[in-house]
Amino acid sequence: MTEAFAPRVHTARASSWSKLFDCAYSWEGEHILGMRKAAGLRAHLGTSIHASTAAFDAGRLPGAEPISALDAADVFVDTLRNPDRDVDFKQDGLSVDDAERIGLSLHAMYCSEISPRFAFHSVEQQLTPLEIDCGGGQVVRLTGSMDRARVARHPDGVVIPDVKTGTRVIADGVAQTKGRSAQLGTYQLMYEHTEGVPTVGGQILALSTSSRPAAAVSRIWDAKRVMVGTEDQPGLIQIAAGMFRTGLFPPNPSSPLCSAKYCARWNTCHFKEED
Repeated sequence: MTEAFAPRVHTARASSWSKLFDCAYSWEGEHILGMRKAAGLRAHLGTSIHASTAAFDAGRLPGAEPISALDAADVFVDTLRNPDRDVDFKQDGLSVDDAERIGLSLHAMYCSEISPRFAFHSVEQQLTPLEIDCGGGQVVRLTGSMDRARVARHPDGVVIPDVKTGTRVIADGVAQTKGRSAQLGTYQLMYEHTEGVPTVGGQILALSTSSRPAAAVSRIWDAKRVMVGTEDQPGLIQIAAGMFRTGLFPPNPSSPLCSAKYCARWNTCHFKEED
């Protein structure tokens, strides 16, 4: 009689999926081994902007109680000054007052210039878990919400616009999409799994947190293409399945996030390249 073995299920947030393909070794440290580090103030600034813009967009949903840009700005200030997680306020050389000034400027740009261009029908939607059978008794369960993304109606179908903040999200006035397909492609797949309807692509709503705040909207592109692959080429899902099946999560010392500032595994990583 053959004994049946229960599969080993690894639970991961959908929004973390892009980091798996940036540096899988770092991702393993954080999401499998449970290593944590405090966020920097600039990252927390992004979290605060996401909170206020989401509050504003939620008020624009069909049947919702509208919220003014001014009232939604209060959400930004409250989130910024009262974090619900560990924040290293000295990490980025940015004062809280400067962060507030930058964030309020970006919040105003978003509410007046970007949000009105979209017809949203959900904001930060909770998604039905999606399980990926990696073989060898390993299963990855993607969970969570589109915690920085919205769902918008478009003449060609459903689009997933995702708010991105940072100092490099805009270059020469153009919202950058490079490196965004893993996360947005995961959102597309999970939304289709949840709602049973196809999506036509993802889109970046970029808010630059540099000393000169700026906003830009990217083109729409089919981010899930790189996730599912083709008959001739494997997609990122298949590559990820190999990592979980073998337990080998390759490092990427050339990653722009390979530093003590961003990686919880930095202090014990022997792959890092220090000056």
